[in-house]
Amino acid sequence: MNSEPVAPSATRSEPQPAAPADAAASAPEPGAGNWSVGRSGVIALVLMAAAALLLSGLLWQKLSNIQEQLARQSADSGVQALEARTLARQAQELSRETAARLALTETKISEVSLQRTQLEELMKSLSRSRDENLVVDIESAVMLAQQQSQLTGSLEPLLAALKSADQRVARAAQPRLNPLQRAMARDVDRIKAATVADTPALLVKMDELVRMADELPVANAVGPSSAPASGAKAAPAPQSVTWWERGWTLLQDEARRLMRVSRIEQPEAALLSPEQSFFVRENLKLKLLNARLGLLARQTESARADLAAAAQSVNKYFDRSSRKTQATAALLQQVQAQMLNLELPRLDGTLAALATAAAGR
Repeated sequence: MNSEPVAPSATRSEPQPAAPADAAASAPEPGAGNWSVGRSGVIALVLMAAAALLLSGLLWQKLSNIQEQLARQSADSGVQALEARTLARQAQELSRETAARLALTETKISEVSLQRTQLEELMKSLSRSRDENLVVDIESAVMLAQQQSQLTGSLEPLLAALKSADQRVARAAQPRLNPLQRAMARDVDRIKAATVADTPALLVKMDELVRMADELPVANAVGPSSAPASGAKAAPAPQSVTWWERGWTLLQDEARRLMRVSRIEQPEAALLSPEQSFFVRENLKLKLLNARLGLLARQTESARADLAAAAQSVNKYFDRSSRKTQATAALLQQVQAQMLNLELPRLDGTLAALATAAAGR
Protein backbone atom coordinates (compact mmCIF):
# COMPACT_ATOMS: atom_id res chain seq x y z
CA MET A 1 0.00 0.00 0.00
CA ASN A 2 1.61 3.22 -1.11
CA SER A 3 1.56 6.20 1.18
CA GLU A 4 2.74 9.69 0.61
CA PRO A 5 4.28 11.70 3.45
CA VAL A 6 1.84 14.28 4.55
CA ALA A 7 3.16 17.61 5.75
CA PRO A 8 1.69 18.95 8.87
CA SER A 9 -1.01 21.38 8.19
CA ALA A 10 -0.76 24.94 9.51
CA THR A 11 -3.32 27.54 9.88
CA ARG A 12 -2.79 30.34 7.61
CA SER A 13 -2.64 33.71 9.40
CA GLU A 14 -1.40 36.90 8.67
CA PRO A 15 2.38 37.07 9.02
CA GLN A 16 3.59 38.60 12.16
CA PRO A 17 7.06 39.46 12.94
CA ALA A 18 8.73 37.13 15.46
CA ALA A 19 11.82 37.32 17.37
CA PRO A 20 14.76 35.54 15.86
CA ALA A 21 15.58 33.67 19.05
CA ASP A 22 12.14 32.32 19.43
CA ALA A 23 12.09 31.24 15.87
CA ALA A 24 15.27 29.42 16.28
CA ALA A 25 14.05 27.77 19.42
CA SER A 26 10.80 26.69 17.94
CA ALA A 27 12.25 25.24 14.63
CA PRO A 28 12.14 21.28 14.29
CA GLU A 29 15.11 19.02 14.04
CA PRO A 30 16.32 18.33 10.61
CA GLY A 31 15.68 14.56 9.39
CA ALA A 32 13.01 13.54 11.91
CA GLY A 33 10.05 13.89 9.53
CA ASN A 34 11.84 12.21 6.68
CA TRP A 35 12.54 9.11 8.77
CA SER A 36 8.92 8.57 9.59
CA VAL A 37 7.96 8.96 5.96
CA GLY A 38 10.66 6.55 4.77
CA ARG A 39 9.67 3.93 7.23
CA SER A 40 6.09 3.94 6.07
CA GLY A 41 7.27 3.67 2.47
CA VAL A 42 9.49 0.71 3.30
CA ILE A 43 6.64 -1.03 5.00
CA ALA A 44 4.46 -0.34 2.02
CA LEU A 45 7.16 -1.61 -0.32
CA VAL A 46 7.61 -4.71 1.76
CA LEU A 47 3.93 -5.32 1.75
CA MET A 48 3.81 -4.75 -1.94
CA ALA A 49 6.72 -7.09 -2.48
CA ALA A 50 5.08 -9.75 -0.33
CA ALA A 51 1.86 -9.38 -2.21
CA ALA A 52 3.72 -9.54 -5.52
CA LEU A 53 5.62 -12.57 -4.30
CA LEU A 54 2.40 -14.22 -3.21
CA LEU A 55 0.80 -13.45 -6.53
CA SER A 56 3.86 -14.72 -8.34
CA GLY A 57 3.69 -17.94 -6.36
CA LEU A 58 0.08 -18.36 -7.14
CA LEU A 59 0.70 -17.67 -10.81
CA TRP A 60 3.64 -20.05 -10.80
CA GLN A 61 1.56 -22.77 -9.22
CA LYS A 62 -1.24 -22.16 -11.72
CA LEU A 63 1.24 -22.22 -14.57
CA SER A 64 2.67 -25.45 -13.23
CA ASN A 65 -0.78 -26.96 -13.09
CA ILE A 66 -1.46 -25.76 -16.60
CA GLN A 67 1.88 -27.19 -17.82
CA GLU A 68 1.16 -30.53 -16.16
CA GLN A 69 -2.30 -30.56 -17.68
CA LEU A 70 -0.89 -29.62 -21.06
CA ALA A 71 1.75 -32.32 -20.71
CA ARG A 72 -0.85 -34.89 -19.84
CA GLN A 73 -3.08 -33.74 -22.69
CA SER A 74 -0.11 -33.80 -25.04
CA ALA A 75 0.74 -37.31 -23.93
CA ASP A 76 -2.85 -38.37 -24.30
CA SER A 77 -2.99 -36.70 -27.69
CA GLY A 78 0.19 -38.52 -28.70
CA VAL A 79 -1.24 -41.82 -27.57
CA GLN A 80 -4.53 -41.07 -29.33
CA ALA A 81 -2.64 -40.01 -32.44
CA LEU A 82 -0.66 -43.23 -32.33
CA GLU A 83 -3.84 -45.21 -31.85
CA ALA A 84 -5.48 -43.19 -34.65
CA ARG A 85 -2.54 -43.92 -36.96
CA THR A 86 -2.74 -47.57 -36.03
CA LEU A 87 -6.50 -47.60 -36.64
CA ALA A 88 -6.04 -45.67 -39.87
CA ARG A 89 -3.44 -48.19 -41.02
CA GLN A 90 -5.74 -51.06 -40.09
CA ALA A 91 -8.67 -49.34 -41.80
CA GLN A 92 -6.57 -48.76 -44.89
CA GLU A 93 -5.51 -52.40 -44.96
CA LEU A 94 -9.10 -53.45 -44.35
CA SER A 95 -10.32 -51.15 -47.14
CA ARG A 96 -7.75 -52.57 -49.53
CA GLU A 97 -8.76 -56.09 -48.54
CA THR A 98 -12.42 -55.16 -48.88
CA ALA A 99 -11.75 -53.58 -52.28
CA ALA A 100 -9.96 -56.74 -53.40
CA ARG A 101 -12.82 -58.89 -52.15
CA LEU A 102 -15.35 -56.55 -53.77
CA ALA A 103 -13.50 -56.72 -57.07
CA LEU A 104 -13.42 -60.51 -56.82
CA THR A 105 -17.12 -60.57 -55.92
CA GLU A 106 -17.98 -58.26 -58.83
CA THR A 107 -16.01 -60.52 -61.14
CA LYS A 108 -17.88 -63.56 -59.87
CA ILE A 109 -21.18 -61.68 -60.13
CA SER A 110 -20.37 -60.73 -63.71
CA GLU A 111 -19.55 -64.33 -64.52
CA VAL A 112 -22.75 -65.54 -62.85
CA SER A 113 -24.78 -62.87 -64.67
CA LEU A 114 -23.22 -63.88 -67.97
CA GLN A 115 -23.92 -67.54 -67.28
CA ARG A 116 -27.47 -66.69 -66.26
CA THR A 117 -27.98 -64.68 -69.44
CA GLN A 118 -26.61 -67.53 -71.53
CA LEU A 119 -28.80 -70.01 -69.67
CA GLU A 120 -31.88 -67.84 -70.18
CA GLU A 121 -31.10 -67.51 -73.88
CA LEU A 122 -30.64 -71.26 -74.11
CA MET A 123 -33.92 -71.89 -72.29
CA LYS A 124 -35.70 -69.37 -74.50
CA SER A 125 -34.20 -70.98 -77.57
CA LEU A 126 -35.28 -74.43 -76.41
CA SER A 127 -38.74 -73.17 -75.49
CA ARG A 128 -39.06 -71.31 -78.80
CA SER A 129 -37.95 -74.40 -80.71
CA ARG A 130 -40.44 -76.53 -78.81
CA ASP A 131 -43.23 -74.03 -79.44
CA GLU A 132 -42.32 -73.77 -83.10
CA ASN A 133 -42.35 -77.55 -83.47
CA LEU A 134 -45.69 -77.67 -81.68
CA VAL A 135 -47.13 -74.98 -83.97
CA VAL A 136 -45.85 -76.77 -87.08
CA ASP A 137 -47.30 -80.10 -85.94
CA ILE A 138 -50.68 -78.54 -85.16
CA GLU A 139 -50.75 -76.75 -88.51
CA SER A 140 -49.98 -79.98 -90.36
CA ALA A 141 -52.65 -81.88 -88.41
CA VAL A 142 -55.27 -79.18 -89.05
CA MET A 143 -54.56 -79.00 -92.79
CA LEU A 144 -54.63 -82.81 -93.06
CA ALA A 145 -57.96 -82.90 -91.20
CA GLN A 146 -59.33 -80.23 -93.53
CA GLN A 147 -58.35 -82.31 -96.56
CA GLN A 148 -59.95 -85.41 -95.05
CA SER A 149 -63.15 -83.46 -94.40
CA GLN A 150 -63.17 -82.24 -98.00
CA LEU A 151 -62.79 -85.80 -99.27
CA THR A 152 -65.28 -87.45 -96.95
CA GLY A 153 -67.73 -84.56 -96.51
CA SER A 154 -67.70 -85.12 -92.75
CA LEU A 155 -66.89 -82.69 -89.93
CA GLU A 156 -65.51 -85.34 -87.59
CA PRO A 157 -61.85 -85.06 -88.78
CA LEU A 158 -61.92 -81.30 -88.12
CA LEU A 159 -63.36 -81.69 -84.63
CA ALA A 160 -60.89 -84.46 -83.75
CA ALA A 161 -57.90 -82.44 -84.97
CA LEU A 162 -58.96 -79.30 -83.10
CA LYS A 163 -59.60 -81.25 -79.89
CA SER A 164 -56.16 -82.90 -80.05
CA ALA A 165 -54.47 -79.56 -80.80
CA ASP A 166 -56.26 -77.90 -77.88
CA GLN A 167 -55.02 -80.62 -75.50
CA ARG A 168 -51.44 -80.21 -76.72
CA VAL A 169 -51.54 -76.43 -76.32
CA ALA A 170 -53.00 -76.81 -72.81
CA ARG A 171 -50.16 -79.18 -71.85
CA ALA A 172 -47.56 -76.75 -73.22
CA ALA A 173 -48.88 -73.95 -70.92
CA GLN A 174 -47.32 -71.16 -72.97
CA PRO A 175 -48.94 -67.70 -72.67
CA ARG A 176 -47.98 -66.83 -76.24
CA LEU A 177 -50.21 -69.70 -77.47
CA ASN A 178 -53.35 -68.44 -75.70
CA PRO A 179 -54.64 -66.64 -78.85
CA LEU A 180 -54.29 -69.93 -80.75
CA GLN A 181 -56.31 -71.72 -78.10
CA ARG A 182 -59.07 -69.10 -78.25
CA ALA A 183 -59.16 -69.26 -82.07
CA MET A 184 -59.50 -73.05 -81.99
CA ALA A 185 -62.35 -72.80 -79.46
CA ARG A 186 -64.18 -70.36 -81.76
CA ASP A 187 -63.71 -72.67 -84.76
CA VAL A 188 -64.99 -75.66 -82.77
CA ASP A 189 -68.15 -73.75 -81.85
CA ARG A 190 -68.63 -72.67 -85.48
CA ILE A 191 -68.18 -76.24 -86.76
CA LYS A 192 -70.65 -77.63 -84.22
CA ALA A 193 -73.20 -75.01 -85.28
CA ALA A 194 -72.75 -75.75 -89.02
CA THR A 195 -75.16 -78.00 -90.90
CA VAL A 196 -73.77 -80.09 -93.74
CA ALA A 197 -75.80 -82.16 -96.18
CA ASP A 198 -75.61 -85.94 -96.04
CA THR A 199 -73.39 -86.89 -98.98
CA PRO A 200 -74.37 -90.59 -99.13
CA ALA A 201 -78.06 -89.64 -99.23
CA LEU A 202 -77.34 -87.21 -102.08
CA LEU A 203 -75.54 -89.96 -103.98
CA VAL A 204 -78.54 -92.28 -103.56
CA LYS A 205 -80.88 -89.59 -104.85
CA MET A 206 -78.66 -88.98 -107.89
CA ASP A 207 -78.66 -92.69 -108.64
CA GLU A 208 -82.45 -92.61 -108.46
CA LEU A 209 -82.52 -89.69 -110.89
CA VAL A 210 -80.34 -91.62 -113.34
CA ARG A 211 -82.71 -94.57 -113.09
CA MET A 212 -85.79 -92.35 -113.58
CA ALA A 213 -84.27 -90.73 -116.68
CA ASP A 214 -85.01 -93.87 -118.71
CA GLU A 215 -88.72 -93.64 -117.88
CA LEU A 216 -89.29 -89.95 -118.61
CA PRO A 217 -91.69 -89.31 -121.52
CA VAL A 218 -90.56 -86.73 -124.04
CA ALA A 219 -92.81 -83.77 -124.76
CA ASN A 220 -93.81 -84.93 -128.30
CA ALA A 221 -94.33 -88.60 -127.46
CA VAL A 222 -97.59 -90.31 -128.45
CA GLY A 223 -99.21 -93.45 -127.13
CA PRO A 224 -99.93 -94.65 -123.63
CA SER A 225 -97.07 -92.65 -122.16
CA SER A 226 -98.79 -89.42 -123.17
CA ALA A 227 -101.93 -90.07 -121.17
CA PRO A 228 -103.28 -87.24 -119.10
CA ALA A 229 -101.42 -86.32 -115.97
CA SER A 230 -104.18 -87.76 -113.85
CA GLY A 231 -103.37 -91.23 -115.19
CA ALA A 232 -106.74 -92.45 -114.10
CA LYS A 233 -108.37 -95.18 -116.11
CA ALA A 234 -111.77 -94.67 -117.72
CA ALA A 235 -114.48 -95.18 -115.21
CA PRO A 236 -116.49 -98.36 -115.86
CA ALA A 237 -119.96 -97.81 -117.24
CA PRO A 238 -122.70 -98.24 -114.72
CA GLN A 239 -124.86 -101.32 -115.05
CA SER A 240 -128.01 -99.27 -115.65
CA VAL A 241 -126.84 -97.79 -118.99
CA THR A 242 -127.95 -99.37 -122.25
CA TRP A 243 -125.72 -101.17 -124.70
CA TRP A 244 -125.70 -98.37 -127.21
CA GLU A 245 -124.56 -95.88 -124.51
CA ARG A 246 -121.66 -98.15 -123.66
CA GLY A 247 -120.82 -98.44 -127.33
CA TRP A 248 -120.86 -94.66 -127.74
CA THR A 249 -118.50 -94.24 -124.76
CA LEU A 250 -116.05 -96.78 -126.19
CA LEU A 251 -116.22 -95.03 -129.55
CA GLN A 252 -115.35 -91.69 -127.92
CA ASP A 253 -112.39 -93.23 -126.10
CA GLU A 254 -111.03 -94.70 -129.30
CA ALA A 255 -111.47 -91.36 -131.05
CA ARG A 256 -109.50 -89.59 -128.33
CA ARG A 257 -106.69 -92.07 -128.74
CA LEU A 258 -106.57 -91.58 -132.44
CA MET A 259 -106.08 -87.82 -132.20
CA ARG A 260 -104.41 -85.80 -129.48
CA VAL A 261 -104.14 -82.03 -129.25
CA SER A 262 -101.46 -80.69 -126.87
CA ARG A 263 -99.48 -77.49 -126.40
CA ILE A 264 -95.69 -77.60 -126.49
CA GLU A 265 -94.02 -74.33 -125.50
CA GLN A 266 -90.56 -75.38 -126.66
CA PRO A 267 -90.30 -75.82 -130.43
CA GLU A 268 -87.12 -77.89 -130.04
CA ALA A 269 -89.03 -80.51 -128.06
CA ALA A 270 -91.71 -80.78 -130.74
CA LEU A 271 -89.15 -81.29 -133.52
CA LEU A 272 -87.27 -84.10 -131.77
CA SER A 273 -87.04 -87.33 -133.71
CA PRO A 274 -86.95 -90.73 -131.89
CA GLU A 275 -83.18 -90.96 -132.42
CA GLN A 276 -82.70 -87.45 -131.03
CA SER A 277 -84.91 -88.30 -128.07
CA PHE A 278 -82.56 -91.17 -127.25
CA PHE A 279 -79.54 -88.87 -127.27
CA VAL A 280 -81.39 -86.26 -125.18
CA ARG A 281 -82.15 -88.92 -122.59
CA GLU A 282 -78.55 -90.15 -122.59
CA ASN A 283 -77.27 -86.59 -122.33
CA LEU A 284 -79.48 -86.09 -119.28
CA LYS A 285 -78.08 -89.23 -117.68
CA LEU A 286 -74.50 -88.08 -118.43
CA LYS A 287 -75.17 -84.73 -116.75
CA LEU A 288 -76.51 -86.48 -113.69
CA LEU A 289 -73.50 -88.81 -113.62
CA ASN A 290 -71.13 -85.85 -113.96
CA ALA A 291 -72.87 -84.16 -111.03
CA ARG A 292 -72.40 -87.35 -109.02
CA LEU A 293 -68.70 -87.47 -109.85
CA GLY A 294 -68.35 -83.78 -108.98
CA LEU A 295 -69.97 -84.45 -105.62
CA LEU A 296 -67.57 -87.31 -104.95
CA ALA A 297 -64.61 -85.13 -105.97
CA ARG A 298 -65.88 -82.30 -103.74
CA GLN A 299 -66.20 -80.03 -106.79
CA THR A 300 -69.37 -78.40 -105.63
CA GLU A 301 -69.60 -75.72 -108.30
CA SER A 302 -69.24 -78.19 -111.12
CA ALA A 303 -71.87 -80.49 -109.58
CA ARG A 304 -74.28 -77.58 -109.17
CA ALA A 305 -73.80 -76.56 -112.81
CA ASP A 306 -74.49 -80.10 -114.02
CA LEU A 307 -77.63 -80.34 -111.89
CA ALA A 308 -78.88 -76.99 -113.22
CA ALA A 309 -78.29 -78.16 -116.80
CA ALA A 310 -80.13 -81.46 -116.06
CA ALA A 311 -83.09 -79.57 -114.59
CA GLN A 312 -83.21 -77.30 -117.64
CA SER A 313 -83.15 -80.33 -119.95
CA VAL A 314 -86.00 -82.01 -118.02
CA ASN A 315 -88.15 -78.90 -118.21
CA LYS A 316 -87.36 -78.32 -121.89
CA TYR A 317 -87.57 -81.74 -123.59
CA PHE A 318 -89.81 -83.87 -121.39
CA ASP A 319 -93.53 -83.83 -120.76
CA ARG A 320 -94.11 -81.67 -117.69
CA SER A 321 -97.67 -82.90 -117.37
CA SER A 322 -96.43 -86.43 -116.72
CA ARG A 323 -96.30 -87.63 -113.14
CA LYS A 324 -92.84 -89.15 -113.62
CA THR A 325 -91.51 -85.90 -115.03
CA GLN A 326 -92.96 -83.98 -112.13
CA ALA A 327 -91.42 -86.43 -109.61
CA THR A 328 -88.06 -86.16 -111.37
CA ALA A 329 -88.17 -82.35 -111.36
CA ALA A 330 -89.12 -82.29 -107.66
CA LEU A 331 -86.27 -84.67 -106.79
CA LEU A 332 -83.85 -82.52 -108.79
CA GLN A 333 -84.93 -79.41 -106.90
CA GLN A 334 -84.46 -81.22 -103.61
CA VAL A 335 -80.94 -82.31 -104.56
CA GLN A 336 -80.06 -78.79 -105.71
CA ALA A 337 -81.29 -77.36 -102.39
CA GLN A 338 -79.20 -79.84 -100.43
CA MET A 339 -76.14 -79.06 -102.56
CA LEU A 340 -76.15 -75.56 -101.10
CA ASN A 341 -75.17 -77.01 -97.68
CA LEU A 342 -72.16 -78.91 -98.94
CA GLU A 343 -69.68 -76.14 -98.15
CA LEU A 344 -67.62 -77.24 -95.16
CA PRO A 345 -66.60 -74.56 -92.66
CA ARG A 346 -63.00 -73.46 -93.05
CA LEU A 347 -60.57 -73.11 -90.15
CA ASP A 348 -59.44 -69.62 -91.12
CA GLY A 349 -59.21 -68.37 -87.51
CA THR A 350 -57.04 -71.30 -86.40
CA LEU A 351 -54.79 -71.05 -89.45
CA ALA A 352 -54.32 -67.28 -88.92
CA ALA A 353 -53.47 -67.83 -85.24
CA LEU A 354 -50.98 -70.55 -86.22
CA ALA A 355 -49.31 -68.21 -88.73
CA THR A 356 -49.05 -65.49 -86.06
CA ALA A 357 -47.59 -67.92 -83.52
CA ALA A 358 -45.08 -69.23 -86.08
CA ALA A 359 -43.97 -65.67 -86.83
CA GLY A 360 -43.24 -65.16 -83.12
CA ARG A 361 -45.64 -62.24 -82.56
